[in-house]
Amino acid sequence: MVNAGPATAEPPPSAWAPLRVPAYRNLALAILATNIGLWMQTVGAQWLLVHEASASALVAMVQTASMLPILLLALPAGALADTFDRRRLLLAVQGYLVVVAVILTTLTALGRMPPALLLTLTFALGVGQALTLPAWAAIIPELVPRRELQSASALGAISVNVARSIGPAVAGVLVAKAGVAVVFAIDAVGFVLFAIALLRWQPGYARSGEAPERFTAALRAGGRYVRHSPVVRRLLLRAILFLAPASALWALLPLIASRRLGMSSSGYGLLLAALGIGAIIGGLLLPWVRARLSTNQFLLAAAVLYGLTLLAVALTRNVPLVLLALMPAGLSWVIALSNINAEIQLFLPGWVRARGLGVYQVCFAGTQALSAMAWGFVSQATGLVAAHLAAAVLMFLGALSVRLWPVPDLRGFKGDPASYWPELRLTLKPDRRAGPVLVTVTYTVRPECERDFVAAMDLVRESRQRTGAVRWGLFRKGEAGQCFVEVYQLPSWDEHLRQHRNRLTRADQEAEERARALTEGESETSHLLPADADS
Repeated sequence: MVNAGPATAEPPPSAWAPLRVPAYRNLALAILATNIGLWMQTVGAQWLLVHEASASALVAMVQTASMLPILLLALPAGALADTFDRRRLLLAVQGYLVVVAVILTTLTALGRMPPALLLTLTFALGVGQALTLPAWAAIIPELVPRRELQSASALGAISVNVARSIGPAVAGVLVAKAGVAVVFAIDAVGFVLFAIALLRWQPGYARSGEAPERFTAALRAGGRYVRHSPVVRRLLLRAILFLAPASALWALLPLIASRRLGMSSSGYGLLLAALGIGAIIGGLLLPWVRARLSTNQFLLAAAVLYGLTLLAVALTRNVPLVLLALMPAGLSWVIALSNINAEIQLFLPGWVRARGLGVYQVCFAGTQALSAMAWGFVSQATGLVAAHLAAAVLMFLGALSVRLWPVPDLRGFKGDPASYWPELRLTLKPDRRAGPVLVTVTYTVRPECERDFVAAMDLVRESRQRTGAVRWGLFRKGEAGQCFVEVYQLPSWDEHLRQHRNRLTRADQEAEERARALTEGESETSHLLPADADS
């Protein structure tokens, strides 16, 4: 499953290549404006809470409130984005976000913003982000060539971290000069700009004429795909092992600024700017890194570098040294997470892309949210220094685990759609909702190939279960020892039709061909329908 060699056989495109596509460029710039507004909102909300009682927990809970909705809603949001028109969905969500941001701005300006209400409205903004992220991520592969997806992912990281550099710095100045309400108002403007860019974008594709999946069925299909995809599960594990300790730095940085370094809100913005500058450098270096190191090598290096930053922040009160230490942390953050994100985008087929990315967002934001809360309580119980030292130890342990749980090598992976199953020929015409449906495939296997055939069918099992099967088994006939029968069950006839028409990839085709090469003659397929299926 894993190859330790270089991640790419040829140098990847420039990090700027996707910006040559006008539609991607316009939307990416609008997303940058939105990200700047969101970071300004985060800084404003955190600074409102710095002087409250139990500030350690409350400040960390701002990040939890903004990220927790993604943990709860990203998978349903992915199902919506795979089921309905993504552009219209994004437009509706931006309208909702504008309303929430205006309420937040107005109540703050009137001085009626207690901590509980602030966290509630921050959570409401997080709901909008949870609905936005899977749809936007799923649109990117439709905007840029497949070969430029790695560069688009790097640009996405640069965008987030330019926002991290600009947003907090500007917010720090505005909080000191004009108040937090102005910061919240700028957040609303960012949502309006993204809505305008979406209105101007005219997608160059038409949605399939096939009826959309039912929401609950789509939700289950997305979860089933991830559950039966070892590659996606491993990528998610690597993201979690990096994010859990890394979140300590982001969650506790306001307290580092105010309590250990004696800095104001503008000083806190400066610390975030240092992280953002490092992240921008990391995004620009990403093509160079990918051309020289394997994915596992740069994940190891990024974790070690980030762990050293956690140690530096814990052990020094010197502001210039902390600023210098934060830049490598930003670089490590982008190099690790941008590559994991790009690998997932490249691996996921189009029919389930938003749902798969929704699961990634659940892991990304959920790990940050829960870890931020945990580090806040650890800091309150043991102190800032002990919390950062503990996070550094966990980061180094995560780096060592790369040898135990490496990232799969996806060079040469064939995720393009493939339509290779023969046309269905049934005398019955069942209702699409009829189910469950049982499919049997009978193979005749040469005696000397039986063991290899059983091993090859394991990949076929994964393919069937990723694309719709809820149960799968491989049996042999007692009356004819050379006859093997594959049996798998699908929840409905509609699920099998979708599996048959648009869910299979060239990788699935190759897995089946390897198994069939060990058989004799043609296989025989039967479809068993409910006895009361319409005819």
